[in-house]
Amino acid sequence: MEYQSYSVKDTKQIASSFAAQLCSGDVICLYGDLGAGKTAFVQGLADGLNISDYITSPTFTIVNEHKGDITLYHFDVYRIDDEDEMYEIGFDEYINGDGICVIEWCGKIAGLLPEKRYEISIFKDYEQSDDYRLIKIEKRG
Repeated sequence: MEYQSYSVKDTKQIASSFAAQLCSGDVICLYGDLGAGKTAFVQGLADGLNISDYITSPTFTIVNEHKGDITLYHFDVYRIDDEDEMYEIGFDEYINGDGICVIEWCGKIAGLLPEKRYEISIFKDYEQSDDYRLIKIEKRG
């Protein structure tokens, strides 16, 4: 599926609508450059899951936990140097648990990702506008 976003509000709405099809145990991998809108997408997911927390990227803590209809585990692995570090924080328990895991910068831990997952790529296109994003959602496995 492909979606066009012309604002942060659009990106959040796309994610909120997408959240309606998610269920416990789902894994979402987010791809995109710095400033592409990955965290805005997670904010929209949180809205769709009835999570009222303020959502920020867990760059220094690696993972934030947000309670809602289904618990959302929000990972940012930008600062991870190798996949072994993920085991130290109990990644396998999260990924095999009852919540929804969403992972920013998931390419850094590609060897740990489950076969069954959603891959969401967010692309900027400044020729369209500074706020334009193309959002591609694929289901794997």
